[in-house]
Amino acid sequence: MDSIGKQIRALRRKKGMTQEQLAELLNLSPQAVSKWETGVS
Repeated sequence: MDSIGKQIRALRRKKGMTQEQLAELLNLSPQAVSKWETGVS
């Protein structure tokens, strides 16, 4: 099974969004999105 980070990345890319755009949409920092996708957090 894929990790949640891989799923987030795949869905974000499917929508054609950058990490920065997703972060803004969710009112988070781009670093938070990056950490999710890399499995750091």
